[in-house]
Amino acid sequence: MQRTLSKKTVRIIPGFSITLGFTLTYISIIVLIPLFCLFIYSTELSLANWIKLITGKQFLIALSLSLTTALTSALLNAFIGLLFAWVIVRYRFLGRKIIDTCIDMPFALPTAVAGIALTAIYAKNGPIGQLFSIKIAYTPIGITLALLFVTLPFVVRTLQPVIEDLPHELEEAAKILGATPRQTFIYVILPAILPAWLTGFTLAFARGIGEYGSVVFIAGNIPFKTEILPLLIVSKLDQYAYEAASAIGICMLIIAFILLFIMNLIQRRLNRAIVKVR
Repeated sequence: MQRTLSKKTVRIIPGFSITLGFTLTYISIIVLIPLFCLFIYSTELSLANWIKLITGKQFLIALSLSLTTALTSALLNAFIGLLFAWVIVRYRFLGRKIIDTCIDMPFALPTAVAGIALTAIYAKNGPIGQLFSIKIAYTPIGITLALLFVTLPFVVRTLQPVIEDLPHELEEAAKILGATPRQTFIYVILPAILPAWLTGFTLAFARGIGEYGSVVFIAGNIPFKTEILPLLIVSKLDQYAYEAASAIGICMLIIAFILLFIMNLIQRRLNRAIVKVR
């Protein structure tokens, strides 16, 4: 009897078959089928036109600009987001709750509204733009600025719960044992927050590659200068070149998948290394 009971798997949440079936159905309808249709639609483009499209100067410049601005904004937000999360969690000051709430604003605010506001502020005659000698709006700097605004919450909200769970006693013990603040950060804090930090960076980078709403106004959509891949897709749609737009979308999916796969692989290896050290 005991042997029979031990062989039977006891599940805390019942209905595994139902929940798995619902999950697979949902992800198929919402994600997989639309992506598959996009892939099928892009095959209407001939191989010669595919090669011509992805080797064209306009596509390569837009691809380079998309990756460069997304990577730059993700790297900057990785450090700024860590600073924000640390200050919000570790310190108590007037206005902390307001700052904590404001971090979520890019999630709630329509990205197009954010793009219009950033363009008005950082244009050459804007209240902040006129303070700089360099041009911000309608340049790659403006695109990076818009992506910084949109992707900041991904880093902060990923790091915040991890820092909250990090006991103060660890830092105090390191200090008592004679560790400097730099050594405490490298050997005590960094291993604990590194997986979440990389996750936040990856999410910010992925969102930056595909962002459109906040970029469309501040980029100006100038071909060969400030045209990123999402803007190039819209340009193709305006020209009724639906097959070319689908092909660019497929290229973005493949590139994003490869980059995310590599980052997830690095993250898993780092996690295993940290577990071994512990």
